[in-house]
Amino acid sequence: MADTLSTKVIYAQKDREAAVSEAAQAIRAGEIVVIPTETVYGLAANAFDPDAVAKIFVAKGRPQDNPLIVHVADISMLVGVAAGASDCARLLMEEFWPGPLSLVMKADPNLPKNVTAGLDTVAVRLPASELAQDIILRAGVPVAAPSANRSGCLSPTAAQHAYEDLAGRVGLIIDEGKCSVGVESTVVDVTGDVPVILRPGHITAEMIGRACGYMPANVKKMQESAPRAPGMKYRHYAPQAGVRVFSGDKKEVAKQIGELYYLCKEKRPVVFCASDCTALYGDMETVPLGSGAHEAERRLFACLHDADAKGHGMVLFHYTDEMGPAVKNRIDKAAETANKDASGNMEVE
Repeated sequence: MADTLSTKVIYAQKDREAAVSEAAQAIRAGEIVVIPTETVYGLAANAFDPDAVAKIFVAKGRPQDNPLIVHVADISMLVGVAAGASDCARLLMEEFWPGPLSLVMKADPNLPKNVTAGLDTVAVRLPASELAQDIILRAGVPVAAPSANRSGCLSPTAAQHAYEDLAGRVGLIIDEGKCSVGVESTVVDVTGDVPVILRPGHITAEMIGRACGYMPANVKKMQESAPRAPGMKYRHYAPQAGVRVFSGDKKEVAKQIGELYYLCKEKRPVVFCASDCTALYGDMETVPLGSGAHEAERRLFACLHDADAKGHGMVLFHYTDEMGPAVKNRIDKAAETANKDASGNMEVE
């Protein structure tokens, strides 16, 4: 795609009405727009307009068999998108909507096939961002909105990230500052008897189990030729820097990372780790991701963007269980190599 569009940025904190009005007008006109959500910035188009949806795939360079998540502003907008909701789906909507949870349900047969990648299911969520809700309501249609980045690259948690990736490919970007969650939504398939987590996120398996009464299963590896949800089949969330992931005993991991750090000094390596691990790395350059899963989720993509901007050629990632499954999923997808033990579990990558 030739980078020929003039990209306008509207700062919603300065002129909220202009942000809502112009974004909604562009969506109604069949254009694509970058909008903020609490998870990451999304590239939005009218989900009922297959030509508009096609522009998402072109702008991102996205594979055609990778389905899109549809965003609604209230439950009534599910009409024409999903063909009914299970009891489990309704319980999860009541507990977590609006919020960072996408539910895979049976799709309305009239929903454009490029939204669902030809599947009979569709992922839907109601974002917690009031600005996103207002844009969707003003547009009057649900929007298909994957992350606003080129396919495979880092997800944008600030409008500047989206601009760097998509300037010239999208006509309008709405800037509302940094995203509060920082990783994409949890995706849960609720079409069967037991919910299945297709992509981990801020909403955890334990939270889902408490809400619907069923502990969800977890899809660890995509076996099908067509993914049922975004982030399942293709290498995602990749910075320009190479990524190596380590987990296990903290001191042993620090020893392994230290040896590799000095072996690849020409790549300007940087160590990503929990804040309480930074002392293990002496004079090595480190990026602390805070304490606990929520801080690590919120900082992950922003820190990876920053590492690229500073010219680091290698990220040595010290993963600890406290960072949570959402961070593990994203950094595993970003890793340039993956060494697995005999059981198939990811140990040192």
